[in-house]
Order: sequence, then structure tokens, then C-alpha cells
Amino acid sequence: MIRAFDALSLPLLRWLDPEDAHRLAIQGMRLVPQATPKPEHANLAVRAFGLNFPNPVGIAAGFDKNAEAPDALLRAGFGFVEIGTVTPRPQPGNPRPRLFRLERDEAVINRMGFNNDGSEVVLRRLAARNHRGGIVGVNVGANKDSVDRVADYVQLIEAFAPVASYFTVNVSSPNTPGLRNLQQAAALDDLLAKVIDARERVRASAGDTPVLLKIAPDLTLSELDDVVHIARSRRVDGMIVANTTLSRPASLREQQRAKEAGGLSGRPLFRLSTRMVAETFVRAEGAFPLIGVGGIDSGGAALTKIRAGASLIQLYSALVYKGLGLVEAIKNDLSSTLRRTGREQLSEIVGADAPTITAEEWPV
Repeated sequence: MIRAFDALSLPLLRWLDPEDAHRLAIQGMRLVPQATPKPEHANLAVRAFGLNFPNPVGIAAGFDKNAEAPDALLRAGFGFVEIGTVTPRPQPGNPRPRLFRLERDEAVINRMGFNNDGSEVVLRRLAARNHRGGIVGVNVGANKDSVDRVADYVQLIEAFAPVASYFTVNVSSPNTPGLRNLQQAAALDDLLAKVIDARERVRASAGDTPVLLKIAPDLTLSELDDVVHIARSRRVDGMIVANTTLSRPASLREQQRAKEAGGLSGRPLFRLSTRMVAETFVRAEGAFPLIGVGGIDSGGAALTKIRAGASLIQLYSALVYKGLGLVEAIKNDLSSTLRRTGREQLSEIVGADAPTITAEEWPV
């Protein structure tokens, strides 16, 4: 079914405006009948953040911003789904056009600006499907015009705790002015302290909901030192490395389109984001697991990200070019690699290459 969906949808979607294509893809996933999911590879099960993931391949925030299709995505083979970014109040985001394909680079630039339906609508959707199970994380952020951004995060933690498998505190989008300033040491420490306090306040009624921190790939290593230190001291449950980049590698072929403002994702982000995974892994020293995201478009790329230090991975931009069939392809490759090398589970290779990667020249 997924192969047929890709064959029919990919050529059509590539003819459309990127944002219109994205909207149609969401609708298509909701409406197209889904076949029974294939059995999972037993050797790909992962336990992280106190959760049992059937496989390590998730879909990153930004695809299903408003929790319209989490169950369709789970049926498509993802081990987990991250919805959002959600803000307390609805907001339209930045003016269109705000999403651009760099076809020859298999990349995307976006400056969406946290467009979403707001917490009330998204919460209602998640509550309606909560009995169905599956790991569905909620990526939370602040409204652009908020006078107290930390209060926005706290409000969302308290509201969504009963329906979220985990939270991702997004302080790394480049498309909300000033948001990345929350990665600076004092501001981040204050934010995480209040977020964790909020989680603890609702623990008795909502259960124990892991809190993850999503960072930008553009941090300096000195800034990363501070971020990981604070994440460890505040006892966050994990980190997601990394969001889109404001940098523009010289190797980009779509140089004119690359001048668009916004965050770059897809294949050109792979080396930088993988380096940041490795740098974060060695600093975390096993205090918490990592989710690696950025430029994963094959089983080999997924394996590299895991060996750099990621216990789980997330996709998004590669689906634009390769379709949903990529999910099963990655899982098949990872499982066969484990069998071929005589390993029983992915945890045996997480971070195996981190020391080597951190010793290499910095990717440009």
C-alpha cells in the first residue's frame, strides 16, 4: 500500500507548491486506507526515556503540526510520531511563500514560524485518539507575540501531560525572532527549571512524562558545553539533535534558492547535525539518550547517526524526495546490519564512532 501511495503521490506532489503539497500529503494520509502494518523487527526495539519504542525511526515535528494524522503515520511504520510545534494560542505563522525545495540538493528551506491551530484544538485531537496507544510526543513552543515565553512552555506542559508520550521543548527554531536566545545558559536554566517543575506538579494525575530538549546545530562548542551541563543538572530525560540550520554549505547546488531566509534541512544538514550528535553524546556521558535528526535519507545515514550517538532517529525532509517507503527501507537495512554483524540490538552500537567523529575536521 505504501509503495503504491508513493508511486501515485510523489510525482503529483512535486508539481505543487511545497506547502500545498504538504497539506495534500496530510489529507492523503488521513483518507487513504492503510494496510495492516508489517511486523516489526525484534532487534530494532529500543527502550529510551522510560518508553518502549517498537523501532527507532520517528517522524520529526513539523510534518504533523496539528495532530491530524498521528495514527496514520504510526500505521505507516514509524516507531513514534512527534506532533507540533504547538503554541498556546493559534497563530498563522510567517507570510507565504515560506517553504522551498532545493531539488538538486534534496533539501528544504522553511520559515514557517510555528503556524498551528493552537493548544485547545490540538489537545482535543490528541485526547480523542489517546486510547489507541503508540508513542506520540508533543513539541511545544512559545507564541511569537508572547510577553512571557517561559509561561507559554509551562502552560503547555500542564495542559498536554495527560496525552503526551513525551515533550520536546523547542528553543531552536530559527523562525521565531529571539527564540534561540532561550538556549543561552541563564535563560535555558530558568526555562528548564520551570518546565520540570510543571511536569512534577501534574505527575500525580498525568503520570511521568519525559521532557526532551531540542537544540540548534549552529551552537558553538562552548555553547553546547553550557546546554548539556544545564540539561544534565536539570535532569531532562533526553535531547534532540538537531533542528534546521541557518548556515548555507558552499556545496549547495541550488545557490539562488539557498538565499531564501529560513532553516535549511535535508541532505546538506547531515554532516553538521551528525557532528553535533557526536559532540553532544560525549558531553552527556550517558546521562540521557539522544534523538538524531538531520539529513537521514537511507539506512546507511541512519546507521551513521546511531553510531555517532543517537539511540533514536527522526526523518522529515527526505520523505519529500523518497516517500514513505523510506521508513521500511531504513528499518530493513538496520535490522540486516545487526544480524550480519552478530549484534542483538541497536544499543550495542550507539555512540561507537563518537570519539572518531569528534576528532575530524569541522564540517563546512
